[in-house]
Amino acid sequence: MPPLPPAGTRIRNRFNGETFIFTHMDDGAEEVRFDVFLERGGMLTGTGRQHLHPNADEEFIVQRGMLRIMVAGAWRMLGPGERLIVTRGTPHLFRNGHDGETLFTAKFRPGHDFLRLFLNMSMNVADNPSWYDARGEPPLLLQAQALHAFRGHAYGHGIPVWFQKLLFAALSPVALLKGYRLAMPPRSRRQAKPGAAKP
Repeated sequence: MPPLPPAGTRIRNRFNGETFIFTHMDDGAEEVRFDVFLERGGMLTGTGRQHLHPNADEEFIVQRGMLRIMVAGAWRMLGPGERLIVTRGTPHLFRNGHDGETLFTAKFRPGHDFLRLFLNMSMNVADNPSWYDARGEPPLLLQAQALHAFRGHAYGHGIPVWFQKLLFAALSPVALLKGYRLAMPPRSRRQAKPGAAKP
């Protein structure tokens, strides 16, 4: 298993002007946190769709700029110093809220394996841009591979979770045959499974 990169690692998504700043590299933390920098024009439309985390709450804390968040179908705008907790199971997405730079902190409680999930997502975009379309959308096979490996962490909104689980499990071996690989695999299932006790 590859080692975690050092704290402070920055990984930029060239497609949408979003940079993840991994401020804390603690694999076993009760809370996973990192910063997200949105460039001017970054994520104004974005490729993200509403999604949910069934086993963790996510908190957004704006450091500077403006962050626009849709929670359960309603838009909210957050400015510097403001924060919002999206409770587990609630569909949401975010956008840069203005025509300027925005920096915010994202926190997940419990931490589960969100650190490695976001490392995998950002590293694959940076290291394998040819896998993605012009908007930065990953192919379904790559999504299936990652979300099956990190099952229980994130699912799309509007499609039954049980169906997504079956689909991702079926497509994950096909992704391997097509040459897709995880940049950062999850910890062991015993450690990473949402709700599992720590060793």
